[in-house]
Amino acid sequence: MPKLAAFPKAFMQELCKTGTMKVSEWIELASKLDIEGLEWYAGFLEMQDPNNWQKFKEEVSNKGKQIPMLCCSSDFTHPDIAFRQKEIEKQKNWIRMCQTLGGKYCRVLSGQRRPELSIEEGIQYAVECIEECLPFAVECGITLIIENHYKDDFWEFPEFAQKMDVFCELVGRINHPNFGVNYDPSNTFLAGEDPLELLNRVSHRVVTMHASDRYLIEGTIEDLRKEEGGSLGYAKRLRHGEIGKGLNDYDAIFAELKRVGFDGWISIEDGVEGMEQLARSVTFLKNKMALYWPEN
Repeated sequence: MPKLAAFPKAFMQELCKTGTMKVSEWIELASKLDIEGLEWYAGFLEMQDPNNWQKFKEEVSNKGKQIPMLCCSSDFTHPDIAFRQKEIEKQKNWIRMCQTLGGKYCRVLSGQRRPELSIEEGIQYAVECIEECLPFAVECGITLIIENHYKDDFWEFPEFAQKMDVFCELVGRINHPNFGVNYDPSNTFLAGEDPLELLNRVSHRVVTMHASDRYLIEGTIEDLRKEEGGSLGYAKRLRHGEIGKGLNDYDAIFAELKRVGFDGWISIEDGVEGMEQLARSVTFLKNKMALYWPEN
């Protein structure tokens, strides 16, 4: 049966920018949830000190949890080769961080969809950079997971491989046992596409999943697509919502994952309205997972 983790989506500014929340506070809050793990983010302010890496692993372990996966945002699509090389070194440092935390899965992204970039250039840059990181990932016992992403919280442009065809082309060019997909159904809606169609195309490569539900608080997805460039962070019209009450069909998602033998980590991106909301999402997912992965 897959295991559940949680990501501090509601506290990213506090943990990564203002410092008004300490990582230990998040550990304390999350440890009260009925989950097995905490997904980590490389951009927590306190992670700038490598001496904290082992300390946080032990704090989480002392709460009876583990850190299965590290969320970080590589930007491999810059036309400057020196910039890309720096991103490769950053990714290797994150791989090292993931290993120290006891994780097995470290995220990679393609990079930002810069206006001057052609599709083929962007795919080529991203593939070359990911392949350069893979030997080090193998050495550290880490699997790199690429997410069908929308936009990093602190990026100007959306994800280069946001569109399904580009994402599938990129994934298809890297055939390596330490490389797979972190599937996020909500992000597909933001591309104006069908999350189930994407899942059917990449389900055999999915090793981890982000569980979320997404709402547009105003306008349409078409409105969102018109405004997606040139602003930091997520579009203001977007909201993460309570899982099971948004647009995603979790029966169809879990049925397909069960069909292909998925047994990995599912990390919850939710709780923007508080920990009670996150707890309700945990309950929804555990009940739904029990239907598709009944314990023998």
